[in-house]
Amino acid sequence: MVEKSQIPENNTSSSAKKPTPEIGSGSSKRYYNPPESVNPDQATLREQWKFAMRQYSKWYSHAWGSAILAGGVFFGLGWIIKGSNPLPSLQSSSKPRDEEK
Repeated sequence: MVEKSQIPENNTSSSAKKPTPEIGSGSSKRYYNPPESVNPDQATLREQWKFAMRQYSKWYSHAWGSAILAGGVFFGLGWIIKGSNPLPSLQSSSKPRDEEK
């Protein structure tokens, strides 16, 4: 008894996939956002760079603001759940410190 392989064999029939056309091949396929044929002028690039920097700065500051706010909320939540200061390093000790003169 001969076992048949479950992996299909590579055949070169008409069901083979057609290669995808490339951008510069002159095919009739239309691309939604084709690449630029020339680089934009310096003023356009400068404006795009300024806009990108403003967006990045805004997102960066929003991320830090959200992180700080979340930290404060979790600290407050820990205080409420524990009933006292959740950070042991900030707890006041009952022993007075030795003061040096």
